[in-house]
Amino acid sequence: MPEEPTYGSQKSETLSRSRQTILGRALYRVFWVTVYIPVKLLFRLRVEGQHNLPDGPFILSASHRSFIDTPIVGVMTSKRLRFMGKESLWNSRPLGAFLTIMGGFPVERDSVDRTALRAAADVLKLGEPLVMFPEGTRQEGPRLRREDLHDGPAFVASRVGVPIVPVGLGGTTKALPLGSSVPRPAKVVVVIGEPILPPEKVNGRVPRRAVAELSDRLFEELSDLFVEARILAGDEQPAGSQNP
Repeated sequence: MPEEPTYGSQKSETLSRSRQTILGRALYRVFWVTVYIPVKLLFRLRVEGQHNLPDGPFILSASHRSFIDTPIVGVMTSKRLRFMGKESLWNSRPLGAFLTIMGGFPVERDSVDRTALRAAADVLKLGEPLVMFPEGTRQEGPRLRREDLHDGPAFVASRVGVPIVPVGLGGTTKALPLGSSVPRPAKVVVVIGEPILPPEKVNGRVPRRAVAELSDRLFEELSDLFVEARILAGDEQPAGSQNP
């Protein structure tokens, strides 16, 4: 059986591989509801700023403090969001089928950075929204740090010409603390910010400085949204308030 090419591989066109069948769309809705209901009940999920999600392709960039962040982001909107995944996860046919239905797509691991960015561009060019955590891996602490943010989302957004939607997540560290494998009942709040438009290209290219400036803008917006989400989730008190 021939190996199915992954996004970013340039072994074949990705358009036909991205289209969902009618059965795929139906299964996605079933699985989405199956995940959404327990998330809503267990975490009392609250989503602010749904109106900020644009139609068409965009990059959703969220803060990342817990392993529960990915499913939270996945059910915060009924839009089908796309996620990158290690191609080895698709070695299991049942798991691979489930991940594909839920918006996941495999990325080759030989040249991770270049291939992953090319895969992200593939998905966005097909008109689909893509999730990219700008911190890369899960971080700790009540504040974002500029040095932890990668330029990946800004680079891809600039190259393809799509907006970045920053999203702050609050309460997820209580819902699934570091070192825990069992979620706990906790209030989780998602705050969706306004889209950040990509810079204009100069002679068909985006200057490196413009990408860095877009990353700076994302850091500022995401930092504010993260604090707002933490306050709404009860993780911290508003500035200037006093505990009784």
